[in-house]
Amino acid sequence: MTPAVLVLRDGRVFRGEALGAGGEAWGEVIFNTAMQGYQEILTDPSYRGQLVMMTYPLIGNYGLNEEDVESRRPWVNGFIVREASPVPSSWRGKISLDAYLKTHDIVGLQGIDTRALTRHLRDGGAQDGLIASGEVDEARLREKARALPGLVGRDLVREVTSDAPFGWSEGPWDVRRGYTRPAAARFKVVAYDAGIKLNILRQLAAVGCDVTVVPATTPADTVLERKPDGVFLSNGPGDPEAAPYLTDSVRALLGRLPVFGICLGHQILGLAAGGRTYKLPFGHHGANHPVKDLATGKVEITSQNHGFAVEPASVERAGWVPTHVNLNDGTCEGLRHRGLPAFSVQYHPEASPGPHDANYLFERFAALMAGGR
Repeated sequence: MTPAVLVLRDGRVFRGEALGAGGEAWGEVIFNTAMQGYQEILTDPSYRGQLVMMTYPLIGNYGLNEEDVESRRPWVNGFIVREASPVPSSWRGKISLDAYLKTHDIVGLQGIDTRALTRHLRDGGAQDGLIASGEVDEARLREKARALPGLVGRDLVREVTSDAPFGWSEGPWDVRRGYTRPAAARFKVVAYDAGIKLNILRQLAAVGCDVTVVPATTPADTVLERKPDGVFLSNGPGDPEAAPYLTDSVRALLGRLPVFGICLGHQILGLAAGGRTYKLPFGHHGANHPVKDLATGKVEITSQNHGFAVEPASVERAGWVPTHVNLNDGTCEGLRHRGLPAFSVQYHPEASPGPHDANYLFERFAALMAGGR
C-alpha cells in the first residue's frame, strides 16, 4: 500500500495508507458519526470544502451504486476512514469505495486511528488539514496547513449551485420499483439550490409539489414571476453569511408566500430575519442526533450536517420563536414566525442517510401552502 498522511493546522500528523486517488487534498477536517450512508455523504454538496472522517471503523462493506446519490457528483474534498472494505457485499453494490474515489479523483486516507482523531477534533474543534500520499515532506505540509483559509467567510454555495433552473418530478425510492412517479401535483414550489440534496426534491414531490429548482443567485422578483405556492430553501456548504445575495432574496420573499428552510436554508432564513449565525466548535455531522420538538415535547433522532448555527435570541424581536432544540448541546434546531407562513429546521428531515422521524415536516409545508390559498 502507498503511505499517506493527514496533517492538521495545529501540526498533528496521522499516518496511514492511501485510499482512492493519489495526490493532495485540503479542507476543514470534520467527523461524521453515521454508521452507514457513506455514498450519500460523499455526494452531499454540503460537504464541499471539507475532509470527511467517518467514526465507524469499517466503511464500504456494501459498496456503491448508481441510485444512492444525493447530487450530480461527489463533493467532499477528501475522505478518511479507519478501514475501507475492499470487497463490497450487497446485491445493490456495483463498485468498491476505493474504485469509486479513484473514478471521481477524490483523495482518501485509511489505516489511521480515527478514534484519536475524533477526540482531537472534539476537544480542540474542527480545523483545516491536508491529506497527501506517497513520499511527502511533512514539514512542508505543516507549513501549508497553517496557511489554509478555513470556512468562515468563504462562499461555497456558488461552487455547488446549479447553472440554470430545472424541473423535478421523481418520487421516493421503493425496493420493488426503484424511484417512483408521484401522484399529480397540488402545489407549485420554487426550490433555491444552495447545494440541494435529491432526496429533498423526492420528498417534496411525494407530498404533491411540482418543483422547479433555481440557482441560489436567483432574485426574488424572478421567483415571484413563476407564481409559486411556496418557496423552499435548501441545504448547502460553508458560511451562510458569505451568501448575502441569497439572504437578500429570502428577505424580499418573507410574508409574500410560505417558506420552508432546511440546514443552510434555516441559517439563511435566520439572517434574512435580521439574526446572527456563528461557527460551532466541531459542527453536527451524523445520523443519530437527538432533537426535541418544543411544541410537543417529543424527541426525534435526526440526520445532521452543519458547522454553523443561528443565535435564536437575535431573531426573537422580529417575531421568530425556536421550535426545536439539540439535546446534545442546546443549540437551536428550528424556527417559526409567529405571524408569517415561514419555518425552518437545522437538521435533515429527508434523511438519506438517517432516520425518518422528522419526515412530517414536508406535510407541514404542504399544509402551510394549502392554507395560503
